[in-house]
Amino acid sequence: QVQLVESGGGLVQAGGSLRLSCAAASVIIFSPNAMGWYRQAPEKQRELVSSITSAGSTNYADSVNGRFTISRDNAKNTVYLQMNSLKSEDTAVYYCYLKVKRHATVFWDEYWGQGTQVTVSS
Repeated sequence: QVQLVESGGGLVQAGGSLRLSCAAASVIIFSPNAMGWYRQAPEKQRELVSSITSAGSTNYADSVNGRFTISRDNAKNTVYLQMNSLKSEDTAVYYCYLKVKRHATVFWDEYWGQGTQVTVSS
């Protein structure tokens, strides 16, 4: 099973920035695939924040569009989320995920990181 290692969370003031990273500990990740982050705040549903596919397509939640930028380094099997202009409502545990098509099948596998805490003070 692929393991995802997350880092970059922390405490920042509103208006500040953080950069999250997520590395997939795998010899190879087949294409097509997608990586990104969900986040979950206390008593709220887990929501998709951003994702990027192996083809380079990106998407963002409306709440972060224009403030966050996702990118990936395929050579390092790593995805990055640059978070700017952070707001108090961005406070949550951010969970990295990987979805990858199982080679030579029609099935997709899903993997999750342990989560990293992002806290934005106001």
